[in-house]
Amino acid sequence: MYSHVDSFIYYLQLEKNASPHTLDNYQRDLFDGLDFFARKLGRPDNQIRPGDIDRSLFRAYLADLQGRGLSRATRARRLAVWRSFFRYLSREEVVPVNPLQGISSPRAEKRLPRFLFTDQCRALVEAPRGNTPLALRDRALLETLYASGIRVGELVGLNLDDLDLSGGSLRVAGKGARERVAPLGTFAVRALEKYLSAGRPALAGGKPGGAVFLNYRGGRLSARGVRKIIDKYVSQLSLHCRVSPHMLRHSFATHLLDNGADLRAVQELLGHVRLSTTQIYTHVTREKLKEVYRRAHPRA
Repeated sequence: MYSHVDSFIYYLQLEKNASPHTLDNYQRDLFDGLDFFARKLGRPDNQIRPGDIDRSLFRAYLADLQGRGLSRATRARRLAVWRSFFRYLSREEVVPVNPLQGISSPRAEKRLPRFLFTDQCRALVEAPRGNTPLALRDRALLETLYASGIRVGELVGLNLDDLDLSGGSLRVAGKGARERVAPLGTFAVRALEKYLSAGRPALAGGKPGGAVFLNYRGGRLSARGVRKIIDKYVSQLSLHCRVSPHMLRHSFATHLLDNGADLRAVQELLGHVRLSTTQIYTHVTREKLKEVYRRAHPRA
């Protein structure tokens, strides 16, 4: 089975332009299923064959995932990964049919995106103080996340030639290697200019490399590093909520819609393929309006 997994991952990378993050997730989900099938069939995992997996065995795997307390979204993703894998095997004539056809996906939980209010966002992005290289980097990083709404993986993947500060924009390589241009506001542009002139050279220490955001050793900052930076300033501000880089992306979209932005425009800015993905933010703004009504109307 492992040789088929390897060829599938190579296919996703070559034909589908899947990102390294996506490839890691696919491989992890497939290996998790293989571990279960090996236990269930009483065989070493390297002896499992595609033909050994049928609908009833996979339903048992989904039940195991539920028993482990994994969310509906995670279970749905695992099913989608395995369904895609068997679709590939069927196309390559490794299996005659896809045994997972007809298995319904767990119904997604309707959870609204969490976001920060405008004053909370302002406090967070302005939290880095001073002119040290790290303070300049952190201010530019937070301003860029909130001003552009890009994903944390897109942020840490930025190179110097992706920036167009005179035009107030940056070039982003998004999911599926889809490229888009994201705007930068004047606050983000100013913060980036200060960081690039005084902060980044000190962090780079003369080392070559084109990454925009650097760690204290002069290497490319990681997504985990960004989360630690945000955690530090959230703690300083005593915000009573957990804030992730993606929460700033949610805030970006919510604030745009709150202030009258067109849904299609927000879709383009976020880099969403489907409008339905962006529509979740309209529910957030509706809930906010309801909360304002409940608080303000005397007979609510």
